[in-house]
Amino acid sequence: MLFFNSRKYAEETEKKRRKNQTGHSVNQMIALGLLATFPPCRIFLKLHRPKIADQATVEERPAAAGEQVPIIYIHGFRGGDYTTNVMVQAAGQAKGDSRFLKVEADLLGNIRLTGTYTGDSQPIIQLAMKDRFVGYQGINYYLSFVLPFLAHKYGFSHYSAVAHSLGSPCVVATEMRFAQKPGFPRLASCALIAGPFNGVMYLGDIPNVNQLTESGRPSMMTPHYSYMLRHRKDFSPSIRVLNIYGNVLDATNSDRFISVVSAKSIRYVLAPNARFYQEVEVRGETAEHSQMHDEPFVIGILDKFLGLQ
Repeated sequence: MLFFNSRKYAEETEKKRRKNQTGHSVNQMIALGLLATFPPCRIFLKLHRPKIADQATVEERPAAAGEQVPIIYIHGFRGGDYTTNVMVQAAGQAKGDSRFLKVEADLLGNIRLTGTYTGDSQPIIQLAMKDRFVGYQGINYYLSFVLPFLAHKYGFSHYSAVAHSLGSPCVVATEMRFAQKPGFPRLASCALIAGPFNGVMYLGDIPNVNQLTESGRPSMMTPHYSYMLRHRKDFSPSIRVLNIYGNVLDATNSDRFISVVSAKSIRYVLAPNARFYQEVEVRGETAEHSQMHDEPFVIGILDKFLGLQ
């Protein structure tokens, strides 16, 4: 599993978590996360019959309207709805409609739907993974069943993703993995914020050791990065990509958790074939890993990319 090696980060995220949040205990979340991490063990998760609690409303869409492309907000390790709340609210303000669909899921496949799936061209969906102690493989597992469930239920075939932290490489890898699977929704565009594409600091990436060559290829590669590089042809050239990363301008050249080199390394994988690829570096104190998703500067760029402004 991929963990952030920082007590400070853990404490900060726990403070942000809703005090009345219910669900599995920490020990249960860790155990389920371990099962989700190793594919052969996922059979034990699938022994549970999933429960779908649908308390959401669906706004009728005009018959002559075109296909909907929802925007799905996805958090990372130890994240939750609080991670994407500010971005979701800002997107609603930009649209002139604050309603959105909230999707809460756990690793047993249980899904709870609340809020509204709107009838406009870009409904907003917020994904909250209730078992939050999951790494790269665990988030991939979440996406493998939540995305097709939503596509089938609401009738869309393409979606845009806004992903923070570990959610970012998982969105890219999921698109590659299921590129040829019928019925699995395809990415139309993705905004990747503070993504650890080639390791987390001191976990696969040591500050100022790894370097990018003149072509943008990292000199050292983690197994997850190597997977994306090998499968880059499975990432459709029609996808638009925005990569936002931080640099707090200290000696580590990082956002305190993800190095600039790790965040920028995805360019070598995606940019050559992407329909559109843009990088934005955020600098200074506002570039800290757990703050960027709430920064007005970042949100303004994000909403413009999504066509909400």
